[in-house]
Amino acid sequence: MKFTELGLNDDLLKAIKRSGFEEATPIQAQTIPLALAGEDVIGQAQTGTGKTAAFGLPILQQLDKNLHSIQAIIIEPTRELAIQTQEELFRLGRDEKARVQVVYGGADIGRQIRALKNVPEILVGTPGRLLDHLKRKTIKLDQVKTVVLDEADEMLDMGFIQDIESILSYADSRSQTLLFSATMPKPIQRLGEKFMNDPKIVKIKAKELTADLIDQYFVRVRESEKFDTMCRLIDVENPDLAVVFGRTKRRVDELTRGLLARGYNAAGIHGDLTQARRMQVLKRFKEGKLDILVATDVAARGLDISGVTHVYNYDIPQDPDSYVHRIGRTGRAGKSGMSVTFVTPNEVGYMRTIEDLTKKKMSPLRPPTAAQAFEGQMQQAAVKVDELLANDLTKYSEAAEQLLENYTAEDLAAALLKELANDADVQVKITPEKPLPYRGNRRHGGNGHGSHRGDNHGRYGKNARRSRNFDRKGRSGHGSKQGFKIRNRKG
Repeated sequence: MKFTELGLNDDLLKAIKRSGFEEATPIQAQTIPLALAGEDVIGQAQTGTGKTAAFGLPILQQLDKNLHSIQAIIIEPTRELAIQTQEELFRLGRDEKARVQVVYGGADIGRQIRALKNVPEILVGTPGRLLDHLKRKTIKLDQVKTVVLDEADEMLDMGFIQDIESILSYADSRSQTLLFSATMPKPIQRLGEKFMNDPKIVKIKAKELTADLIDQYFVRVRESEKFDTMCRLIDVENPDLAVVFGRTKRRVDELTRGLLARGYNAAGIHGDLTQARRMQVLKRFKEGKLDILVATDVAARGLDISGVTHVYNYDIPQDPDSYVHRIGRTGRAGKSGMSVTFVTPNEVGYMRTIEDLTKKKMSPLRPPTAAQAFEGQMQQAAVKVDELLANDLTKYSEAAEQLLENYTAEDLAAALLKELANDADVQVKITPEKPLPYRGNRRHGGNGHGSHRGDNHGRYGKNARRSRNFDRKGRSGHGSKQGFKIRNRKG
């Protein structure tokens, strides 16, 4: 369905066109008409399906420009998601000169208070900081018309439900509540029953929740083997952009240090980093200046990142619902993607639960050998050599001739390749994590029997289809004679 069919005004349609969108996503097509009609809505859709525009466009259209007060409040679970929502609403509402402000913890509250004196029409924020401002009386919600609860299941997991209920009690003048969540656990359902008026349910079909464009694999591996196995996969797959998920902040820090030590272009984000540092890392990743982003679930939830080709679940998520959010980083906008989940023998039960949730089996994957990984490293190093040779090297000719008097051309080329390739020989120690304490059905026990009997097989086994094209820019990829695709790793 086109946006022009949804009852939006010309200014908003202009902003939508400027953003390059024509067709509404399913959540947008179903939610926007209901929200414009003033209905309460419960929308079940995962991250990356266009929820911000689904609730943002109706809010922007219904703003009263003569009313100098907060008219809509949007509650987000994390600072990053709050900032992204504010930025998107600002872009969409630019022609209408909508005043949109964001407040979140970890930032100077004095600066936020001063900015709030120029009363925004739309306020986006995280639960704790919004409640802080309400208690300080630096914001008033007595004329709020619409309240949005975004990523409600994530806010439940983070323990924000009581804060949300308190905020809703301050906004008792509201005439509309919109709630969005990837999953609908009972506490979220009760929240809807308690604070919403005959809400209309918008549910994206299960087919769309299972990420059909994503090839989902698992690798059964001992904890001590995970890091080397992941590095070999990265060497062979050579992702354009990859996200690696770790369970803890310590894990993210250690994985990032290990990847950097081996020569990968990586950086990590988690809740202990300053807001400025996190935004800096994300900016580099979005601009393609990083190849690998290492993140915890909370830090990466709701991030609007396009072009991710691979997701590596270094640790299987504690909450199976989080798996849907993780792999949703890739396979977007009609592009294919790949996810690989590393599963220790004792965590097979968690994998089965994930498969039940997504209604899709993960395919077993036999990881590449050290020799295959070395092939991949050499291909990537050869691409870097090609790039270097494209430059004007005239001023280095004399020094090169001197070197050739002492070394053969073959020796010099080998030294250059060694310098440019990732170094798999660097020893990296990753602190072991205990396997998750699975308490599910005993048939999902750690022996791994069931629908995935036998060894991992497939992409790098004896009869594997060994090349893969994940070219997000539409360029045709050219493989070597061995079949692995060569890609240019960004510097």
